[in-house]
Amino acid sequence: IFEKRFPADFISEAVDQTRGWFYSLIAISTLLFHCSPYKNVIVLGHVQDKDGHKMSKSKGNAVDPMDALRRHGADAIRWYFYENSAPWLPNRFHDDAVQEGQRKFMGTLWNTYAFFVLYANIDNFDATKYTLDYDKLSVMDKWCLSRLNTMVKEVDGDLSNYRVTEAAKALEQFVDELSNWYVRRSRSRFWAKGMEQDKVNAYMTLYTALVTLAKAAAPMIPFMTESIYRNLVCSIDQNAPESVHLCDFPQANEAHIDAELEKNMGEVLAIVVLGRAARNEANIKNRQPIGTMYVKAESVLSDFYKQIVEEELNVKRVEFKDDMEAYLTYTFKPQFRVLGPKVGKKMGAIQKALKAVNGHKAKEELDKTGQLVVKLADGDVTLQPEDVEVTMAQTEGYNCQRYGGVTIALETTLSEELIEEGFVREIISKVQTMRKENGYEVTDHVDVYLSGNEKLEGLVKKNEAMLKNATLTDNVHYGELDGHEREWNINGETVTLAVK
Repeated sequence: IFEKRFPADFISEAVDQTRGWFYSLIAISTLLFHCSPYKNVIVLGHVQDKDGHKMSKSKGNAVDPMDALRRHGADAIRWYFYENSAPWLPNRFHDDAVQEGQRKFMGTLWNTYAFFVLYANIDNFDATKYTLDYDKLSVMDKWCLSRLNTMVKEVDGDLSNYRVTEAAKALEQFVDELSNWYVRRSRSRFWAKGMEQDKVNAYMTLYTALVTLAKAAAPMIPFMTESIYRNLVCSIDQNAPESVHLCDFPQANEAHIDAELEKNMGEVLAIVVLGRAARNEANIKNRQPIGTMYVKAESVLSDFYKQIVEEELNVKRVEFKDDMEAYLTYTFKPQFRVLGPKVGKKMGAIQKALKAVNGHKAKEELDKTGQLVVKLADGDVTLQPEDVEVTMAQTEGYNCQRYGGVTIALETTLSEELIEEGFVREIISKVQTMRKENGYEVTDHVDVYLSGNEKLEGLVKKNEAMLKNATLTDNVHYGELDGHEREWNINGETVTLAVK
């Protein structure tokens, strides 16, 4: 076509004058077809070094792309640019940032996939021999499928509208929830004996999530998703497309999206995150049971969801309250440097009014509306968040945390019974560690031996059933040792344990 319409020297000159293939493409398409060569285009921003400087060989901060690919792999580098910021903005490229994204998303995805493969191989599970019967699924299964289909809907919509970073964030959030919530909450179901319906449901839900996730993430991490798809699908279904990249992009199943279920479970997750933060701040180990946690949230959860919170935080009782003033107070002071130039002589009156406000109501107003209205004798004054200093005070014996519309107060005073149970849970953890050290399979049954500490031996005797159920222990022997031995310091108490 070129040679028929234009002489060779004209074409050569035109190509020489354009700066790069992109501009050539625009010029040629316009000359030949009187239109743009594309419908939409994303113009990439500059790639900078970790300090935001332009990369240059003379400065010594340039990165060789092939070296980076060899260090991190193509998927990790692709994912970094998708997830870090919008493509048209400048991107700071450095090894630590790539590795962090690789760990948070790709590492979590691969570990979740590896978990499924491990137990599927143990049980010789074949997904083609079962169906996903939605009506027989547990609440956790239905939540997982709801989040999966919501994610697919979001990613499809984001990519259709060139919201690349938003699509990556939706994938990353789902992978985190799948691994750190669904799988962790469902582990005991995969450990169950036989292949009863509940175990089949867990396998099929996780299998469906992983295969659908591989298809949704394939445009962004093509090599990892290909490996996952080939092993999970092609290994058992000879009629399936031989590559994930030959599959259609997944479509959201609206019938499996339950907005109310996602809202309730989202509130559970928010409470659990705050509860963990309170534990860490109070320096109470996760294996140490706690008596009570009080919660104020937008809605009061049912006993089913409260039980999940109790199990996750190792709390004996979760109680919802409308008022948290018994455990937490807020005081307000003006930020003099910021507010002074705005209000002038009214500063004294504002300071006095802030001392008199209801701290909880004022904090809620500030969080919800982004401002605080203070009533003065000569009229109302509207304060912005930067105009006030908010101080939180906690009642002794509680650790309080607040984020968004959720406030929790965790009881930090431990009874003697709770402390004893904490010792037993620590011993269970040590036995599990010794099982791994000795190379035992997850299905192996063991005998456990305790020696050298009468106090701990007595505590285990009182809670022997708990130890047996948690560690697949058939017999517990006291005052003697046999098998794989190791001395432990458990909360200041020394004991020697053995596993055989």
